[in-house]
Amino acid sequence: MIQETHVLDRPPEGAAADWTIPQNWDGYTQEDHGVWDTLLERQMKLLPGRAAQAYMNGLEALRLSERGIPNFEELSERLMKLTGWQVVAVPGLVPDDVFFEHMANRRFVAGNFIRRPDQLDYIQEPDVFHDVFGHVPMLADPRFADYLEAYGRGGLRALDLGMLKQLGRLYWYTVEFGLVRDEEGLRIYGSGIVSSSAESRFALESDSPNRIGFDLRRVMRTEYRIDDFQQNYFVIDSFDDLLRQTTETDFAPLYDSIRELPDIPIAAILEKDEVITHGTQEYARSKAEGEAV
Repeated sequence: MIQETHVLDRPPEGAAADWTIPQNWDGYTQEDHGVWDTLLERQMKLLPGRAAQAYMNGLEALRLSERGIPNFEELSERLMKLTGWQVVAVPGLVPDDVFFEHMANRRFVAGNFIRRPDQLDYIQEPDVFHDVFGHVPMLADPRFADYLEAYGRGGLRALDLGMLKQLGRLYWYTVEFGLVRDEEGLRIYGSGIVSSSAESRFALESDSPNRIGFDLRRVMRTEYRIDDFQQNYFVIDSFDDLLRQTTETDFAPLYDSIRELPDIPIAAILEKDEVITHGTQEYARSKAEGEAV
């Protein structure tokens, strides 16, 4: 395994001041590549017909459907030609300002470690499969590439304005767990969904979660859960619209308008919501009942 400790408060020995490290691709074991291949094979059976066409196009253009953990240098060369982004290795979760600075300069930070064979279905923090297979295909789409660059710049501003929690919800409900109206219907594009076999099905096919039309202000007030399937999914009309809403909005007055408003609880439905699916929340209730026993 490349790395054992992935949550750090300062750059480890050997890391640059910006927290980047060599990927050390030659250090991956046969078992490491085998874990990637197992996860890859599983997702490639699930994603056609479920994932957004932009995501599937990115997989093909970047050759991320091939076996073996990708070499970041080769991957970045292909990605740079498409949208000017590159993938840089980091030892794990990095501080917010470091994360935003890289993103604002079209550098996507990715952990260089991969989960163990006994962690195929869940890992607490993002590994190379989540970061690369989950996130990077969307960076081949010019609209989404521009959106993430704008998000990075916005993140640095949110830090100064004390609104990081609110902006973080936008990332969660789009980049990590977003749905989009594609030509063929609802499709997944968020990395937390496309890299998960169970949530790839749940997000589209379960009767349990709410599916709500995307509204920037509403999203930034909505709580979320990090430990299980989502109870809300927000649906964008298109990647063009997502880019337009975020680049044409002055976030400072938006923050002022919501700063004193209460958070919206998970699973709540508001009168003004565009409700695409009013979920039963059966999954969340059954989990809660099971934990209470």
